[in-house]
Amino acid sequence: MSTAERTWNGPTATERLGILRKTTSVAIVGASDKPSRASYFVATYLLSSSSYRVYFVNPVATEILGQPVYKTLADLPEVPDLVDVFRRHDDLPSVLEETIAVGAKTLWLQLGAWHEEVAATAEAAGLEVVMDRCVKIEHARFHGGLHLAGFDTGVISSKRQVLA
Repeated sequence: MSTAERTWNGPTATERLGILRKTTSVAIVGASDKPSRASYFVATYLLSSSSYRVYFVNPVATEILGQPVYKTLADLPEVPDLVDVFRRHDDLPSVLEETIAVGAKTLWLQLGAWHEEVAATAEAAGLEVVMDRCVKIEHARFHGGLHLAGFDTGVISSKRQVLA
């Protein structure tokens, strides 16, 4: 993440919900097969708790969570609606170039990722941009499955559970 002052304003909660509602396919760029990585946790959640078609992009992995892994966005069997990026700050411009080249609609940079120039270039190219937010957290929040501590409670109720 850049230490420069943040001047870019991202989409509102309502706009982020709109992005997630119209999304049908997600490509996770920088996906990892290591369970300790955030991308693995997000992938597990999206596969189990969303209707999205989820694709993994990583030039060295071959399989993640039983799914094939693609070397580039161009190798995917379809153009993803949303590109969820788990890459270093310096890699973000090249990920943006690839995202534009394949014709994706949304560039989503995960928690901690912020790149003003990438955001401006993406928006100029007609993409929607979300930065420094987690797809899993946003999806769960909008779909009622997120506890204040950040995990899925599995309880659908407006009342707190009473423990004996």
